[in-house]
Amino acid sequence: MGAYGTRVRGSAVSILLVGLSHHSAPVALLESVAVAEADRDSLTENLISGSNVDEAMIVTTCNRVEVYAAVEAFHPALDDVVGLLSRHSGLSPDELSRHLYVRYSESAAEHLFSVASGLDSMVVGEQQIIGQIRTAYQSASDIGAAGTTLHRLAQQALHVGKRVHTETGIDSAGSSVVSVALDRAAEILAEGGPAGSSTANTVSPSRRLDGRRAVVLGAGAMGGLAVAHLGRAGISHIDVTNRTPERADRLSEIARDSGTPASAFPMGDLADGIAAADILFTCTGAVGAVVTLGDVHTALARRGPGRPLVICDLGMPRDVDPSVSGLPGVTVLGIEELNADPATSAAAADADAARTIVDTELAAYTQAERMAGVGPLIGQLRGRGGQVVAAEMRRLDSRLPELDDKVRDEVANTVRRVVDKLLHPPTVRFKELAAQPDGENLAAVVRTLFDLDSVDRLDETRVTETSVDEEAS
Repeated sequence: MGAYGTRVRGSAVSILLVGLSHHSAPVALLESVAVAEADRDSLTENLISGSNVDEAMIVTTCNRVEVYAAVEAFHPALDDVVGLLSRHSGLSPDELSRHLYVRYSESAAEHLFSVASGLDSMVVGEQQIIGQIRTAYQSASDIGAAGTTLHRLAQQALHVGKRVHTETGIDSAGSSVVSVALDRAAEILAEGGPAGSSTANTVSPSRRLDGRRAVVLGAGAMGGLAVAHLGRAGISHIDVTNRTPERADRLSEIARDSGTPASAFPMGDLADGIAAADILFTCTGAVGAVVTLGDVHTALARRGPGRPLVICDLGMPRDVDPSVSGLPGVTVLGIEELNADPATSAAAADADAARTIVDTELAAYTQAERMAGVGPLIGQLRGRGGQVVAAEMRRLDSRLPELDDKVRDEVANTVRRVVDKLLHPPTVRFKELAAQPDGENLAAVVRTLFDLDSVDRLDETRVTETSVDEEAS
C-alpha cells in the first residue's frame, strides 16, 4: 500500500512499526529487548533526536516491544529504530532482525488496532493491552514525542479497542479455551484414560478435580486463567513454575489468596513437578519446545503405574514436544484441538466480529488520514493561483504605470475570478479522489503538475527578504 500522510512540504509522513513479540521471538530474547518504564522516555527521546524520525511511541509489555514512529523515509528510519533496539538490548542488528516484524503505513495501523482489540495477545481478548497503549501514548506525549500523526493513530486504536470489547464477547475467548481444556482433562482423569464417557459430568463442577494436583508452566495471562479455573474446579494443589521465579511466586501467592493451596518451583525441577501432577497446563510464549520428551519420560518413571497424565498445551507455538503424545498414559490437548471444540465456537465468532470491526475502523482511519493532507495541498494550489495573479498584475503595472487605481482594482478582481473558476473544478474533484486508496499518488501528480513546491520556495524567499529588510531598518 502507498503511504498516506499529512505533511505539506517534502515527503508525506507515514507510520513505521518495528517490533517483536511472543509470536516472533523466544522468551530470552524478549527479556533482553524489554523496555522498563524508567527507560522508555530516554529511548524515545534518543530516537526523535535524529533527523529520520519525527514522532515516536514505544509500546512495551511482558510479551512485546513495539516502536511506532512517524517518518518521511522508510529505510533511514528503520535503520535508526533497529539500531536503537540493538544498543538497548546488546544484541547485534543481524541477530535482532531475525526476530523483528516490520509494518508500514496502513499495515502498521492495522497491527496496532488488532493489538488494541486483544486479537494479537497471548490470551486472545485480554483488555490490559488497552491501558498499556494509553500509557505508551501518554508517555510519548508528555515528552513531546507524539505529534498529530501519532495522536490520531493512538486515539483511533484506543477507540477500536473499546469498541471491540463493548460490542463483542472477545473478553471471554481466552477463558473459554482454558475452560474447555479443563473439562476435557477432568473427563480423561475420571476415566483413567482417553475421554469418551460422561462419568466426570456427574461430579459437581466445583469438586471435579478434588484430590488432583496440577502444574502451571508459565505465569502470564493464560497461566493466571489456568490457576483461576483450576481453583474453581476444586484442585487440591497447584505448582507454578516460570522462567522468571518472581512471577511464579506471585502467581502462586494469588492462588493461595483465592483459597487454593499453591507453591512455586524452579524450571529446572520441571520433571519432578510433572511426576507429582495429574494435569500440566502450559503456555509460555516460547519459540520451541519447553516440555521435552526427556522431561515427561523422566516424570513417568517416577510416578505410579496406571496413573494418567493430561497435558494442556495452550502455547502458540506449542510448548510440548510432539513426540510426548506417543507416551503411554499421556494425553496432550493442543490449542488447535481445543479451538475445534464446539464450546469454543462462540469465542471464534467473537474474534471474527472483532476482526470485522478492525477492518471497518481501519478503512475509516486511512480515508481520514488521506483527507487530512488535502486541505494544506489545496491551500498551496490556491497559493499557486495567487502567484499567477500577482505576477500578471506586476506585468500590467510595468506596462501601464499610469493606469487608474480603480481600473487596476477591477482588472485584478477579474483576473482573480478567472483563476478561481479555473481552479474550482479540479479542486472539488481532487477532494473526491484523494480519499481513494491511491489518493497519495494523485497528490504527488497535483504537486508536480502545478509546481506547488515553488509556492514553498516563494514563501521562504519572502520570509528571508522580510528578515533582511527588518535588520536593515
